[in-house]
Amino acid sequence: MNQAWIYFMISLVTSLAFGPIVIPRLRKLKFGQAIREDGPEAHLVKSGTPTMGGLIFVVAFLTPLLVFLNIESYEVIFVVVGMVGFGAIGFIDDYLKVVKKHNLGLRAKQKIVMQLVVGIVVAYLAGRIGTEVHLPFIGTYVDFKWLFYPFAVFMAVGFNNAVNLTDGLDGLAASVTFVVSVFFAVASWHQGNELMIVVNLAMAGALLGYLRYNWYPAKVFMGDTGSLALGGYVVAVAFALKMPFLLLIVGIVYVIETLSVIIQVLVFKKTRKRIFKMAPIHHHFELSGWHEKKIVFVFTGLTALGAFIAYLSII
Repeated sequence: MNQAWIYFMISLVTSLAFGPIVIPRLRKLKFGQAIREDGPEAHLVKSGTPTMGGLIFVVAFLTPLLVFLNIESYEVIFVVVGMVGFGAIGFIDDYLKVVKKHNLGLRAKQKIVMQLVVGIVVAYLAGRIGTEVHLPFIGTYVDFKWLFYPFAVFMAVGFNNAVNLTDGLDGLAASVTFVVSVFFAVASWHQGNELMIVVNLAMAGALLGYLRYNWYPAKVFMGDTGSLALGGYVVAVAFALKMPFLLLIVGIVYVIETLSVIIQVLVFKKTRKRIFKMAPIHHHFELSGWHEKKIVFVFTGLTALGAFIAYLSII
């Protein structure tokens, strides 16, 4: 366990050191974020803020794993593949956005097809670990057999988009996922899986360092490069530990953000009225007068509560 904290510190220091190197270069390359015209007006001042900053915590996360860790665990490799696979889709999307200087990027159909392809790969690799899934609170493992694969694809693509939706305020997705990574480190400790403790603490350190630059007012945005990489990470870790259902608890903010969009779209199509002032729901609170930092604190606290409940479900 002491060794795991060394990896946490390596990721933290790497993230802190990498920020001042990456951010000026992104600014020099004019990789600035274009702000959606249909988004909150207060966000217009953020136009031009460097994006693709997710590279900071991705590199910081991978550095101790690839340089200092003798990777012999299939689960560790699986998590890296899941994160990099989905992160690559985000990188392509960001690249198209910053080159064209608008917020379109990949078309919706192109993006979902690519996510499905990576999701299928993740599901296949997850099946190599085992098709048994832990049921929270019940404490037993159930073999999903062939149903495991469509279930894994659904979870992979669903949570990948859910984390992406959560990335809408300075520090929000990084703060929420920091708590999620700490929880999975604790869950790994509960399982006695030392390598997965290292993996999750490495991500926690990388995100904590990244928040130095992404906290309000953000000096850099993670972009889809970062948010899709985080989505790939949380899904891969959940399946590596055979605890995907825990994402519904510890990832309660991801779930709420996604449901708010679904509800908004369905109700508007049927009634032409909006339930929320704007979706995802963090924008609703923002337009209701909440400061960005307050929303981040509340949503992170809700994630911490979800992590506590999730832990109670496995002990």
